Amino acid sequence: MEPSKIRTNVWVVERGGVRSRSDQLATEEPLEIRLTHPRRTVAITMRTPGADFELAAGFLYSEGVIQHREDIDRIRYCVDPETDGQQRYNIVNVELREGLAPDLQPLERHFYTTSACGVCGKTSLDALRIRSEKIPVAQLAVPAAVLYALPAQLQKAQGLFQATGGLHAAALFDHQGQLQMLQEDVGRHNALDKLVGAALLAGNLPLSEQIVMVSGRASFEIMQKCLAARVPIVCAVSAPSSLAVALAREFGMTLIGFLRGERFNVYAGAERIAGIQR
Repeated sequence: MEPSKIRTNVWVVERGGVRSRSDQLATEEPLEIRLTHPRRTVAITMRTPGADFELAAGFLYSEGVIQHREDIDRIRYCVDPETDGQQRYNIVNVELREGLAPDLQPLERHFYTTSACGVCGKTSLDALRIRSEKIPVAQLAVPAAVLYALPAQLQKAQGLFQATGGLHAAALFDHQGQLQMLQEDVGRHNALDKLVGAALLAGNLPLSEQIVMVSGRASFEIMQKCLAARVPIVCAVSAPSSLAVALAREFGMTLIGFLRGERFNVYAGAERIAGIQR
């Protein structure tokens, strides 16, 4: 398997001077996710090697292809002797349980960019309404002080980012703000798929009392994947998109953006933040 980081030489230009030094880069390689029955490639994504099985499982779960951990019989790398040895680690084969007839229709949205028909936010939300339910407002109420502490924990746990400066992260916290798990990847969505996939394979879904924080912005796909895992509170370092906010409000999720220092914006679900006036 490819390493998650590699070394390279760079020229550093600083204050009129030039020097050469060694640097580390986040590895970026393609990962092809295949189903064995029916035999089909369901996704090709550029990712950082590592937690590939979790990435495949999380992707299939968040896209609605599987519903339970037991829907997966086996995940393994490609063993086709005709495939180059190193390349085999860029192909993951997922064998679903016998008799399962997966719904592959949700995967069609990944081909919108090459479709002749138009696609809008309403279409995306309509597709979610068919297979997703609103997250109920439970007794979960998180103090603002708990949220203030999340970015520092996320940053401290980003080992690959500290080495390369080129990775996104998705972190899982309990409702008391304790870090439970973190995944890194060159792709924001991949990092979250790895996080959800790890929880799925460990039998820890749904994440109905947890908090997810992402290192970048909150997009529609980030929120859609969190909704599938039943995450009630999603935090982002940067801004959310308009469709992310619409999704959060419709499905009863709490969405927080610009979480930096002792400040954040609440775009939806303020009732889960204890002690703030609404």
